[in-house]
Amino acid sequence: VTRFRSVRGRLRAVFEAADSGDETLAVDLLNSLLLEFPVSPQISGHDHRDDNGRPLWHMHLADHPSNVTAGYAAIAAMGLAFHLTEYGVDRLGLCEAAPCRNAFLDTSTNRSRRYCSDRCATRANVAAYRARKRLEADRPESTGLAADSAQRASASGDR
Repeated sequence: VTRFRSVRGRLRAVFEAADSGDETLAVDLLNSLLLEFPVSPQISGHDHRDDNGRPLWHMHLADHPSNVTAGYAAIAAMGLAFHLTEYGVDRLGLCEAAPCRNAFLDTSTNRSRRYCSDRCATRANVAAYRARKRLEADRPESTGLAADSAQRASASGDR
């Protein structure tokens, strides 16, 4: 468990660097994981066949880990590296919903994702809505009784 937590922290550091805009640090941190936990690409077809009976070839990351943590770290780092090189560092983020701060991969079409899940997005939007309503309720109205009083005062001053 201690090793898993260490790897989790190192993976999170990649997201934190990306979220803060430090692209070079994010790549350097990820490269250090890739060096420490190497994998080998391997073509695999399993027993899956297409309609013509040909194998459905695809890539696997063949890892030969010394333990479970090394296997997890190798696959996680390689997957993150593929995503980073394909879509860019700005697609790695940390949830903006307080207190969440989970890491996420932005797969939106317009690069606008700010939350790790719909649950966090809804919670943040509801909190913002309620805060706006509280602010409106606390603010003295410029219409209604205050405006009527001001109008009466100016009318009596004209007399």
